[in-house]
Amino acid sequence: MKKKLVQVSAAIIRNEFGQIYLTRRLEGQDFAQSLEFPGGKGNEGETPEQTLVRELEEEIGIQVLSAVVFEHFLFEYPSKIIQFHFYLVEEWIGEPFGREGQEGIWLAQNELDASLFPPANARLIQRLLAESENC
Repeated sequence: MKKKLVQVSAAIIRNEFGQIYLTRRLEGQDFAQSLEFPGGKGNEGETPEQTLVRELEEEIGIQVLSAVVFEHFLFEYPSKIIQFHFYLVEEWIGEPFGREGQEGIWLAQNELDASLFPPANARLIQRLLAESENC
């Protein structure tokens, strides 16, 4: 059986203090209670950047002013393949908050812990941690 390919755009929202905004996955979702980078699935005909802008408005109530491609990769789960598009967002309007009831936290980039995230995030977090050591 062919696995479904899902397009996902997510943001590494970093403030002037080097902290990254994360949300906690809700009960009933895959990897419930794990931390995640805000974002979500693309709609038919949307570019990854359009998905990012829409999802961040819907999910955490911010308007993106600039988003720079940071990383993109495929990750295969048992039931699906996800094409991730990660963007670095350092300019936005509004204060992020969990519009869908999810908890939101700011965490220093050098304090990210891959074990608190779904498995697909491990390589991305390694890169962010390596970058924070070089700052």
